[in-house]
Amino acid sequence: MDHLREAISNQTDVWLSFAKHLLLKGGENDNLVLSPLSIHVVLSLIAAGSKGSTRDQLLSFLKSDSTDHLNSLASQLVAVVFTDGSLSGGPRLCFSNGIWLDQSLSLKPSFKQIVNSDYKAALSQVDFQTKAVQVTQEINSWAEKETSGLIKEVLPAGSLDNSARLVFANALYFKGAWNEKFDASATKEHDFHLGNGSSVKAPFMTSKKKQFIRACDGFKVLGLPYKQGEDKRRFTMYFLLPDANDGLPALVERVGSQSGFLDRHLPQTKVAIGDFRIPKFEISYGVEISNVLKELGVTLPFSGGELTEIVDSLAGQNLFVSNIFHKAFIEVNEEGTEAAAAASAVVKTMRSLQSKIDFVADHPFLFIVREDMTGTLLFVGKMLLPLAG
Repeated sequence: MDHLREAISNQTDVWLSFAKHLLLKGGENDNLVLSPLSIHVVLSLIAAGSKGSTRDQLLSFLKSDSTDHLNSLASQLVAVVFTDGSLSGGPRLCFSNGIWLDQSLSLKPSFKQIVNSDYKAALSQVDFQTKAVQVTQEINSWAEKETSGLIKEVLPAGSLDNSARLVFANALYFKGAWNEKFDASATKEHDFHLGNGSSVKAPFMTSKKKQFIRACDGFKVLGLPYKQGEDKRRFTMYFLLPDANDGLPALVERVGSQSGFLDRHLPQTKVAIGDFRIPKFEISYGVEISNVLKELGVTLPFSGGELTEIVDSLAGQNLFVSNIFHKAFIEVNEEGTEAAAAASAVVKTMRSLQSKIDFVADHPFLFIVREDMTGTLLFVGKMLLPLAG
């Protein structure tokens, strides 16, 4: 378990730094949620199928020594973090991987072995060359089923054409009830201050009970634990709230740049609270992430030539990754949180302690859903504009 924690701690730095790039982009009212883990698994699979400098570039980006390490991390995550907890009273979790391969090709036995044993991915042979539109629908309905209907379209219309040869996708679904639910009759409208100085009315949940809160330098952190099952996992949603109404960009910069930032700032003890308000919110967000990866120096998987470990002979055609689509959804209300994410890669051929602490989340903040025993980040996002009215 310590080995797993250490591997995940390295990954957390990678993913917060990646998330920072997306979180600092976008308009002033663009809420965002993504699942670093979902993307991580897709990139690990691509790494397992590549060699040479393409593989080296992915390993260096993922701060990993070898594809063996990535594969064993994936298999531990699938076995430890992502098993469903609902049967024993914990959060409901569903994590699935799928691979769609053109019927003209076959996976190399060594790659097939990794896909089956480490990633537990379902393989479908399909006809991209004459039925690309139907296959797009098939992949989307797979993601919809795996995420209990929350992610309708992981692949946008038109994203697959007859040059597609291979699609990797994964889907993540999480539904957790708060350890202590909020009383819905206490939910009231208050002002939420937007980054640009204006404000909107939004429904806020409140409570009088002690909370896990920590006041840090320039921001506060709240931890809301989910009801735990009988295993050792502990899922928590963390709210990182800057002191200043317009303080989110600076906070995102710190979280995404300093190694081990989260572990140093998460609250460990419950404190008595003064004024306590959290907005209800719901966010759905989709993004094509290969451009962000290219900006961060991961260019080779997208230019082709070395994804040679995936399929048997291609007779001179090179595989390359054309797109990686990611879509996530999260809802926070009095009962708890429902969230889902899906990522897919399309591969084509070339062609200070006070007595009471206030925590009023009435301006833009960062949120994270994390499994605390291993430190795994399931979701990261920013809330700039809650459900108005």
